Amino acid sequence: MLRGLGVLTAGSLLAACGVPTGSDKPAALGSSAAPSAGADVRGQVTLWMRDDDLLKVFRTVVPAFNARYPNVKVDLKGVDINSKLPPALISGAGLPDGSFWEDDQIGQHGEHLYDLTALMAKYRDDTIQFKLDVLTQGGRLVGVPWDTDPGLLYYNDAVLSGAGVDPASLTDYDALLDAARAIKAKNPKARPIPLEQDDTLGMMWYTMFLNQQQGHGLVDPSGNLTLDGEASRRALTWIKTVVDEGLGARQKFASTAQITMLDEQIISLVPWAIWFIFIPQSGLKKTTGQWRVANLPAWTQGGARSGLMGGSSFVIPAKAKNPELAWLFYEFAVYDPEGYRKVFSKNSVYPTGLNTVVPSVKSALDPAKPLVERLPQLGGVDNWAISTKAALDIPAGYTAPTWYGQAAKYLGANLQRLMDGKMSVDEVISRSTADIKKNLIDRN
Repeated sequence: MLRGLGVLTAGSLLAACGVPTGSDKPAALGSSAAPSAGADVRGQVTLWMRDDDLLKVFRTVVPAFNARYPNVKVDLKGVDINSKLPPALISGAGLPDGSFWEDDQIGQHGEHLYDLTALMAKYRDDTIQFKLDVLTQGGRLVGVPWDTDPGLLYYNDAVLSGAGVDPASLTDYDALLDAARAIKAKNPKARPIPLEQDDTLGMMWYTMFLNQQQGHGLVDPSGNLTLDGEASRRALTWIKTVVDEGLGARQKFASTAQITMLDEQIISLVPWAIWFIFIPQSGLKKTTGQWRVANLPAWTQGGARSGLMGGSSFVIPAKAKNPELAWLFYEFAVYDPEGYRKVFSKNSVYPTGLNTVVPSVKSALDPAKPLVERLPQLGGVDNWAISTKAALDIPAGYTAPTWYGQAAKYLGANLQRLMDGKMSVDEVISRSTADIKKNLIDRN
């Protein structure tokens, strides 16, 4: 994949994107004399990651990258990205050459990031369209898509069996309500469906229902708010039904209280992001082997059974000193099979593979060539095939408002009031619409 890059310098590639390169920026790609070895590429690149297990995983990629580019020193630093990167982008001081970042934070800072449209051109067809949509701001592609976080349905098979519910019947959200009712009829203490108490996660859950239904979230392709649309009302009404019938458990995701409810079989039906998998995998004691995973229900007959909840990418600051080297590392880690296998396949950090997300690269999502192993905690079901199908089925056409990351204080807070039984569907729509227009759309 890297072979064709040897005929141009990275500076000329970035210039093709309309990015100023300047004579003071070192040429980071070698000449066509040794395009595959990369021996002429030299320098140091500083890349920011969150200071967590993902940092450890990407450090395992560096030796393979250095086998390709032996004269490039990669400095991966763990930092608090959300607090450090925005002011650095504005001031230009202390910037990394590239950074990991959650997708919902990128849009409001796109003007300070390189336009990667031309560099990404050859990879567009091999990238999940939803991710490209999320990272496109004003016609500019401002990030390298990394993970895709499809929504899935996790369920306790023993609880469903005890209530006479066939998991294969859970193909639409009405059926999911019926299953929750049957479970509660069997056990009055049950609250089968979790209702998130965090503003941001609650809003992400709701927008998963939206992008699953119609390919966009809070706005349509023209930028108009869709809170009063049919899909939004359907999702909000469904959530309110869960509340009104006592079918929901109000706890924060992965809290001690929620894990206890999962282990006590109070919670048993979880339409959530793929990353819920880490709870039955490592957080439960009594019920861990009882859990299974399937595709989400659909909102309409024949409708999409996949949505997206979360996601992250890599960005390159427009004022970075060595953007060319950052691009080379991200290209290798994301699109080169050797790179993404290092990230996702089993390693010292994740002995069964990184299974809380899936790549955004279509060619990496082959169900016959799993990057992760099956889990006894999920009864040995083929979670790779299920999650990759969900990722590939996420509807395209998404429009990401630049202010999405700021909307939780309004919409997220009102969703909490809905789930607490303190606000109606109409009130959530009217108040959230007014707040978002006033504080996020019309404030300038």
